[in-house]
This record gives sequence, structure tokens and C-alpha cells, in this order.
Amino acid sequence: MPPQYPQPLPRSPYNPVWNLVAIVILLWGVQMVNVGLFDGRLILNGIYPRQLDELQGILWAPFLHGNFGHLLANTFPIIILGGLVMLGKAEDFWVVTGLSALASGLGTWLIGAPNSIHIGASGVVFGYFGYLLLRGYFDRSAFAVTSSMLVIIFYGSFLWGVLPNQPGVSWEGHLFGFIGGGFSAWLLSKSAR
Repeated sequence: MPPQYPQPLPRSPYNPVWNLVAIVILLWGVQMVNVGLFDGRLILNGIYPRQLDELQGILWAPFLHGNFGHLLANTFPIIILGGLVMLGKAEDFWVVTGLSALASGLGTWLIGAPNSIHIGASGVVFGYFGYLLLRGYFDRSAFAVTSSMLVIIFYGSFLWGVLPNQPGVSWEGHLFGFIGGGFSAWLLSKSAR
């Protein structure tokens, strides 16, 4: 009887791109439920700066959008920039997403305008932007530097979004999301070394 060798395990059908697809589906699902069942009132669960009893808004704000146009404006950058983040390691995607959302929310809660409410996934979008922009500096690999240069060429105008130049836009969320993404680039490149 010939010797039996262990059979290789079948390849997993899991593809990290499904993480990105799931996020987009979740965002659109929340918006449909918000409009269809709650008449848009879920946005009241956003971030209220410096109100201790409203700290949970930091968790909910990235999933809430004022209207479908607001959500659409965040969807394409999430897909494109989030996809570029995912080209690295799939685990890095979740670290960047989590740190960007947390930094964006906390920063907005700390310095946001009083008597305002902040919602939207743009803090995470700016986190992806900050991560991709600064990853080239921290990693110094050819791939990271090339992706940083492409991001600055195609999305460089995003830098204006971290300034208080548009009424009704949470520049605080953008700024701190960007900082969270930059911190992620530093943290992940340092741990890789």
C-alpha cells in the first residue's frame, strides 16, 4: 500500500474585498432604514460636541448620513481609497478604519462647534486618505511611495477638506480622521519593521 500524504486544505472562498462590499451595503442599508422607517431621525444619534451623555454618537456617526447625496459622496471614496488600503494586508484595513473612525469621532466631540450635530463616514474617508498619503513616507517601499503619489495626484484636493472653509461640513471630522489615518500609517509601518 503506497504511503498516504496529507491532502492540502481547500482554498478559502473568503476574499477581503467582501469587507469593503459589506461596509458599503451596511451604510446604504442604514440609510434606507433611516429614511424608510425613521423618517431621517436616526441622525439624531450623531456626535454632539462635549456632551458627555451623547458620547455614544462617536460610534454611530460614521453610519449615519443626512441624505442619499451625502452617502453617495462618501461611497465612491470609500470604495476607491478603502480598496487601495486593502491592497496591503486585509488586517490593516480594519485597523485603519477603526482608528480613523475613533479619531474622527473623538476629535469632533472635543472641538466641534457647540450646538451642532456631526454625522457621516467622511472621517473614515479622510482616514484612508491620510493613511495612503503617509504610508509612503513611513514604509518607503516602492509600492507604498507609488500609491502615495497616485493618491496625492487624484485626491490631493481632499487636503482642503480639513480646513474650516465650507459651512455645514464637519471639517473637524475630516481633520481628525486624517490624523487617525496618518497615525495608522505610522503604527502599521512601525509594527511591520
